[in-house]
Amino acid sequence: MNTGVKITVFAAALAATFGTAYGVGAAIDPAAADQDSAAHSEHDRPAPAGHGGHGGHGDPTPAGLQVSEAGYTLDLKTSRVTAGVKSELHFAIRDRDGRQVTSYRREHGKELHLILASRDLVTYRHLHPTRAADGTWSTPVDLPAAGAYRVFADFTPDAENATNLTLGADLAASGAYRAPALPEPSATTTVDGYTVTLNGDLRPGKASELTLGVSRDGRPVTDLEPYLGAYGHLVALRSGDLAYLHVHPNGEPGDGATKPGPEVSFTATAPSAGTYRLFLDFQHNGTVRTAAFTVRTGEAAPGSASKPTAGEEHTGSNHQH
Repeated sequence: MNTGVKITVFAAALAATFGTAYGVGAAIDPAAADQDSAAHSEHDRPAPAGHGGHGGHGDPTPAGLQVSEAGYTLDLKTSRVTAGVKSELHFAIRDRDGRQVTSYRREHGKELHLILASRDLVTYRHLHPTRAADGTWSTPVDLPAAGAYRVFADFTPDAENATNLTLGADLAASGAYRAPALPEPSATTTVDGYTVTLNGDLRPGKASELTLGVSRDGRPVTDLEPYLGAYGHLVALRSGDLAYLHVHPNGEPGDGATKPGPEVSFTATAPSAGTYRLFLDFQHNGTVRTAAFTVRTGEAAPGSASKPTAGEEHTGSNHQH
């Protein structure tokens, strides 16, 4: 693309998330509250063929790694907060002339979706900020642990020829930091008494079906409620750089074919081999819950059967992860 793309280069003490800035393993060190502001460097890359944040195929750069793209910039006005203290996060989207954007296309019931995740992929938030008339967005946040976080803004400007974008910026939470280990891959997880099971194999550079089944007290949940226009929303983040993949489910409520559970299926393509954290948001009995999984592409984990995509021959062997 001709427009220079700015990518966030996190300050040295925060960029080394698992290094000496916060401590390694069981060591506990204070995270500095006065880290320097993130610097930005420019580089050129080809224009994307589709929006990687929503499962586009063949994108040269995964979504969420850049702070600016296609003439729009994520202006994160709150660059640091204090861990364990409720804070207000402020940000705006600016156009190529520096003006704050005030007009968006609604997608899944919202003008903008905000994802916040820790660099260690243990903490995850799907937030719904409010927009002021001048284009400034705000939302309360309460981060449980000190460390480095990434903020993703997923939106489509209401402008001619505008496409969906996911821009990312770094956020620091100060306090005593202990680096947690990423949970091991497993096909099953529990949240608030619900058991969620993952079937399918996340593949690098190739579309595959991921199916997540929800049960409670051993019984399948067949009355999932629509949440933001779907029975589930799935976000995948790559360990290391937090490349962002937001995949919408196959089918939607009211289409005459999609059932309200117990399974919600997605078609996803991993941008590369590696380790990912998958976060499923689903709603039942009026409450939204998030189920998290660790997935390594190309590796098996107990209890997960791989499902081929349409038109792909099934050999009969099971892929587990």
